[in-house]
Amino acid sequence: MSTPHNAANPGDIAETVLMPGDPLRAKFIAEHYLKNAMCYNTVRGMYGYTGTYAGIPVSIQGSGMGMPSIGIYSYELYHMYGVKRILRVGTAGGVADHIHLRDIVLGQASCTDSNYAAQYHLPGTYAPIASFSLLEAAAQTARELHLPVHVGNLLSTDVFYQEPSPLPQWAAMDVLATEMESAALYMNAAAAGAEALCIVTVSDCPLRNEFTTAEERQSTFTDMMQLALETVKHIHQ
Repeated sequence: MSTPHNAANPGDIAETVLMPGDPLRAKFIAEHYLKNAMCYNTVRGMYGYTGTYAGIPVSIQGSGMGMPSIGIYSYELYHMYGVKRILRVGTAGGVADHIHLRDIVLGQASCTDSNYAAQYHLPGTYAPIASFSLLEAAAQTARELHLPVHVGNLLSTDVFYQEPSPLPQWAAMDVLATEMESAALYMNAAAAGAEALCIVTVSDCPLRNEFTTAEERQSTFTDMMQLALETVKHIHQ
């Protein structure tokens, strides 16, 4: 049964989903890495595809920007389409001094300024973390690919433009990079008893005024794409 945001029918979506924010990155991954890719969704321009990688069924689903958007799409994938794991393949702003453009970060955990966790009515502050099995598989896969990665804390924020910038304060607490989706994804996965991992490429370093272009973000962060897909292969071996 389709949802208000996804035209897929039962069985159209694989148990493992790669989730870029940019729907055009979803299209790029499907066209360049999947075999026999079928487009199952174009609702709101949020492309979704299913095909195979190394013989393994994999879906690629755009999420849009921000926690409300990825919250909707990931919730539906987990609860309505039987998805077991989501690997976010997105972009982030480098925060720590040793993080540079095009570096890859595996989000071990996700700090946040969002109120997303309020829906769970918890008697305290929830700490969103990645699936350790996915994190371990991605780190091992990166070593096998001789692909350097950083593993650590992300800041998942609701605010893109904020002055004065709070990023130096987060950097002082060993946050590596900032983005806008991981906390909601990790919470949705936990609530669904499913798995999630955020793999991001550093597209800009706002504290140093270093940036990549929209076209680069859409189609040239191929190391991240390969790492995510090879991680999927790793966990199915």
